[in-house]
Amino acid sequence: MAIVSKPNHTPITIDLTGPQGNAYYLLGTAANLAKQLGLDATQITNQMKSGDYENLLEVFDSNFGSIVTLYR
Repeated sequence: MAIVSKPNHTPITIDLTGPQGNAYYLLGTAANLAKQLGLDATQITNQMKSGDYENLLEVFDSNFGSIVTLYR
C-alpha cells in the first residue's frame, strides 16, 4: 500500500460549448479568481469586455490559463 498526498488544488475546466461558455459566466469566474489571487478584478473584466468574444477568451486565458483549461 502506498500513501500519496492529496493534490493541493483541483484543476478547473470550463467547457465553452455549454452554459459555462457564456460570457457572463466567464466574467464572473474571472472576477472571483482575480480576487482570490489578489489581482485587479475590475481591470481584468474591463479588458475582457473591451472586444468581442474571442478577445474575452484571450484575456481570460492570458490571466488564468495556468490554472484554468478552456475546452471548445
